[in-house]
Amino acid sequence: MVLLLKPGLKTISGASFRSGLRECFRVNARCISLKPNFSKLKLNPPPPGGVEGTVNDAFRPPLPDPSEGSFHWDYERIAAVSLVPLVTVPLYIGITGGIVPPLLDASLCSVLLIHVQYGLTSCIVDYIPKRKFRVWHNLAMYLLYGGTAMGLYGIYQLETENNGIVDLARRLWTGDDSNVYIFNR
Repeated sequence: MVLLLKPGLKTISGASFRSGLRECFRVNARCISLKPNFSKLKLNPPPPGGVEGTVNDAFRPPLPDPSEGSFHWDYERIAAVSLVPLVTVPLYIGITGGIVPPLLDASLCSVLLIHVQYGLTSCIVDYIPKRKFRVWHNLAMYLLYGGTAMGLYGIYQLETENNGIVDLARRLWTGDDSNVYIFNR
């Protein structure tokens, strides 16, 4: 190991490492640290009462966001209610032995993916709030968006190479594994 000291001091290596380290701290030189800087990953405690600033500062209302509040709740409910006919109709067609139209199957997969994405977004917003966890909140949201994009790619693969998710579920349920391809396997 080699310890580099301030300019004007010599480098120290080998057995005299400890004595050089003591000298480094004695002369108040800045030593090279091998420890990474984790200060930006630390949790920031919220201000008391959630109030930022002092009594004399002007009030700054938060910017309106259409994805928050009642709009977000309405979108979640629309996705949840639209799943009822999108699940029952293909299920009935699949049970009777018919073939589910590709548009109906793709809409079932898409709305189901949107429903899951809304639910997981609500969990992240509730349990990893941005004002406290900053970096971790952003990381969780990026992972969720990446997973949603990967899910959209999976829907595309199911619809183009197979007969969709309803036919895949029927084949797996009946044990008919012939011609079942998941990601070219």
